[in-house]
Amino acid sequence: MYVCICRQVTDHQIRDICRGGANSFSDVQAKTGVASDCGKCGKLAQTIVKEFSKSPDFVNAA
Repeated sequence: MYVCICRQVTDHQIRDICRGGANSFSDVQAKTGVASDCGKCGKLAQTIVKEFSKSPDFVNAA
């Protein structure tokens, strides 16, 4: 699903970036540009990053 239509960023891309080592919304934003145009996607993108950081895949990676 598209999270950011302005930058064509999907939820899968955000999760892949988190799996690749990004551990904060600002890391994801720097890599994708999400929430840097209209900003309407910011809350959803932040939620995805937070949910991923609480998932077993992320916790076990540390």
